[in-house]
Amino acid sequence: MKYQRFQQYLVRWYHLYGRHELPWRQTTDPYAILVSELMLQQTQVERVIPKYQAFMQKFPTAKVLASVQLDEVLRMWQGLGYNRRAKYLLQTASAVTSAGGEFPKTEEDLRALPGIGPYTASAVACFSYNMPVTLIETNVRTVFLYHFFPDQTQVSDVEILPLIKASLDQKYPREWYWALMDYGSYLKKVLPNPNRRSRQYNKQAKFIGSKRQVRGEILRVLATQTRMTEPELQYLLTSNPEHYATALRDLVGEGLVHEQSGKYGLANDTAQKEV
Repeated sequence: MKYQRFQQYLVRWYHLYGRHELPWRQTTDPYAILVSELMLQQTQVERVIPKYQAFMQKFPTAKVLASVQLDEVLRMWQGLGYNRRAKYLLQTASAVTSAGGEFPKTEEDLRALPGIGPYTASAVACFSYNMPVTLIETNVRTVFLYHFFPDQTQVSDVEILPLIKASLDQKYPREWYWALMDYGSYLKKVLPNPNRRSRQYNKQAKFIGSKRQVRGEILRVLATQTRMTEPELQYLLTSNPEHYATALRDLVGEGLVHEQSGKYGLANDTAQKEV
């Protein structure tokens, strides 16, 4: 069979070197899987592990999460970045709880949840329900570029997806994708990143001095301070002032920061004492 040697090699490698101890691999709870998937988006595994464990300890179920306000979730999300993910997670927990507490079982229904795109829906379906879906993300892409497109550049996902589907372990898709992800992560550490040969490759913009950094700092300050005016907030910031005004405006527009009477705080943080 065309993929048999590839499959055998990858399974052996995973059994020897796979990250079997990752906490989100110890459960099939769709809520826990969703938490991990949202946290892992563009965030390193080592950074996610303690945040995931603390988050699950504080909010162990969708029902518990749905009972709190956004400001509390944002405080727990500090250090992960891309804070809209926290808002989407809270909205999803509320939607699931309102619908009776049971997560959807199909990719289509999972995609209907707030902020859940095709990849995240497929990942939850696979890792929670062991569904043989077709997944592609940076580590999976790395493996297929390395093994099947060794000398090609500008390889599109359209070319890779049929190979992923054809080589998928239909009986154990969960473990198969874990193996692909771990092996891809390993390859990127020991080789020049094969993803650079992908048409989808985009080098992440520099973080220091970026608007992303300013957004994160604004949220960190508001997570630890009482509601404050714009000058008071700006005085406490140390990152690039060039992006301050647009970053603050964007956070208000996205519903992560609330402005009232010229003072700013985390959304749903109305209980804080104003000074």
